[in-house]
Amino acid sequence: MEVMTMHDDLKQAIIDASHEIGIDKIGFTTADDFAALKPSLVAQREKGYNSGFEHQNVDERVYPDLIFDHPRSIIAIALAYPTRMHQRAPRSQYKRGYFARASWGIDYHTILRDRMNQLVTRIRQLAGDAADVTFKPMVDTGELVDVAVAQRAGLGFIGKNGLLITKEFGSWVYLGEIITNIEFTPDTPIECQCGECTRCIDFCPPAALLGDGHLNAQRCLSYQTQTKGLMPEEFRPMIRNVIYGCDICQLVCPFNKGKDFHFHPEMEPDPATVSPELVPLLDISNKQFKAKFGPLAGSWRGKKPLQRNAIIALVNQHDRSVVPKLLAVIDNDPRPVIRGTAAWGVGQLLTQQNDEITIFLQDAQAKEKEPDVIHEFTQALAIIAQLPA
Repeated sequence: MEVMTMHDDLKQAIIDASHEIGIDKIGFTTADDFAALKPSLVAQREKGYNSGFEHQNVDERVYPDLIFDHPRSIIAIALAYPTRMHQRAPRSQYKRGYFARASWGIDYHTILRDRMNQLVTRIRQLAGDAADVTFKPMVDTGELVDVAVAQRAGLGFIGKNGLLITKEFGSWVYLGEIITNIEFTPDTPIECQCGECTRCIDFCPPAALLGDGHLNAQRCLSYQTQTKGLMPEEFRPMIRNVIYGCDICQLVCPFNKGKDFHFHPEMEPDPATVSPELVPLLDISNKQFKAKFGPLAGSWRGKKPLQRNAIIALVNQHDRSVVPKLLAVIDNDPRPVIRGTAAWGVGQLLTQQNDEITIFLQDAQAKEKEPDVIHEFTQALAIIAQLPA
C-alpha cells in the first residue's frame, strides 16, 4: 500500500473540523514507537503493580506498526468533562453513594468513539475519499498508552499522578487516539510542569502514587472499587461513600483549580443516578440495574462490585439503621462476596452484643464454604463478642 503524505493545509482543515464536531482539543504526533516506555511497563508488570485491565501485550502497547499497517501519524483528541453538578439529588431517607466524575453521563467510551468516527468521516472527505487512507481509532481499551500519545501530540503533560494535564481543562479530560497512514507535521510534546508539587502523592490515602507519574494500580482506590472479590479491609474506610472510581488526586491538583466545563450534554450527570441511594442498590434486579446504571462507564463490571461498595459506604457513614437489611442480605443473597461484606458490615455497625444476631451469624457462617468469606464472619463475631452487653 502506498503511504499517504499530506500537507499542513489538511491538518488545519482537520483541526477546524474537530471543533465543529465537538472535540475540545486535538494534536498530532508521529507513529514512531514508544519504546522508551517498555522498561517501565515491564517493571510495572514484574512488580505486580498492574491492574490487569491493561492491554496485555507490552510490545503492542509501544510499537504502533504491530497493530496497524504502515502507520505514519497518530491524532490525539481530548474532551473535557464536568466536575460539578448543577443540581443535587433529591432528599431521601437513605444514605447516598457517589460515582467518580469520569463516570458521570453516558459512558465516555461511547462518546469518544462517536467523535472519532465523525472525525474519520470528515478526514476522508477532506482527503478526497482516497481509497488508501486508513484509520484505527482507540479509546483507553485500545493497545496504546493514551496519556503517552496525548503528551507527545502536545495536548498536555503527564502529571505525577500519571494523568494527562491540559492547560485549558486540567486533567478533567477523556482521551482518544487515531492511528493513520496519513503523514502530518507533528506537534510539540509538553514536558511535566508539576515542579516540586507533590499534593497528589501526599493526599492519596493508600499511597498508590509512586512519585514519577506511575502508580501501583493494585493500591489505587479506583481499581479497588472495580474488583469483584472481597475488598481488602485496609481500603474499605478509604473509599468513604464513593462506590466507583476515585477523584482525590485530581481534586487536590493545583492545575485543576476552578476547572468545570459543560460542553457536552451527554456528559451531564443525573444527580440521582451518580449519587444513588445505597440501601435500594443492595437488592436491585439485573433489569433495574441495567436501566438505571447501564449507560454509565461505572457499570462495566456489573452490579456486584457496586453492591459490595454500597455496603462499605453505608458502614463508612455509620448508618446503623441498615443492620436488619444486611442480615437479610446474608440470609438471601446467593453471592459469597456480598454475604461476607454484609457480615463485616454488621460487625462494624453494632454497638452492643446481641445474642440473636450472634446466633444468626454463627448459623450463616456454618453454611459458607469459601475461606475468605468465613474469615469475614469470624472477624465480625469476634468484634461483636468484645462489645458491651
